Amino acid sequence: MLDFHEIDVFYGNIQALKKVTLKIKEKEIVSLIGANGAGKTTVIKSIAGLLRHRSGWIDFLGQRISSKDPAEIVKLGISHSPEGRRVFPEMTVLENLEMGAYSRTKDKEAQERDLEWVFEIFPVLRDRKRQSSATLSGGEQQMVTIGRALMAHPKLLLLDEPSMGLAPTLVKTIFRIIQKINQEGITILLVEQNAFMALSIAHIGLVLETGNVLMEDKGVNLVNNPDIKKYYLGEKISTRRREIHP
Repeated sequence: MLDFHEIDVFYGNIQALKKVTLKIKEKEIVSLIGANGAGKTTVIKSIAGLLRHRSGWIDFLGQRISSKDPAEIVKLGISHSPEGRRVFPEMTVLENLEMGAYSRTKDKEAQERDLEWVFEIFPVLRDRKRQSSATLSGGEQQMVTIGRALMAHPKLLLLDEPSMGLAPTLVKTIFRIIQKINQEGITILLVEQNAFMALSIAHIGLVLETGNVLMEDKGVNLVNNPDIKKYYLGEKISTRRREIHP
């Protein structure tokens, strides 16, 4: 579905991604983990068209999207749920969700179907639909952010730190919902600090460190890999990419 090939990204003179390559198959959950500053959000923003890469290329469903703007990329079927629960605080829940369908304004019937689907996934949003988004809890705002991305009817959903700042019980709820969305046929690229939760639901996991892919394997294998435990305890591991096999 997505081929992210040897991507270099710079912020001024600082290189954020160094020849990063990843591939995503249809209907997979791919989890991208790593410390703060590793380049995870840069990968997400590059796919969404919010950052331009200096070299390499990105293909989506066989089409080159490297030079397309974010609005075109959304229309092709890639939707982005950003980190930090970025709702439009002055708008109601319903208005926030409707903003997610801005590229589909001519298809009102499909919008209504998708809105009902979002309310089925997040029942609390139906109860809060006339409420100002600024008055919601952190968990509810995260649901609005994901729901708004789903209103674009994506084939590929980019989730950036969906569990950030949430209570442990809400984290479990969000991860169950991510699995449910995937079971509906939507492919997911998940960027997460909560490594073990992210890997436990992933078909494929990748570890990023300072702009390099260090490890790639099935999520379940990475959960049990001793290097992952060392990595998150701050111990140094090999700086070359490794594909770990069962």
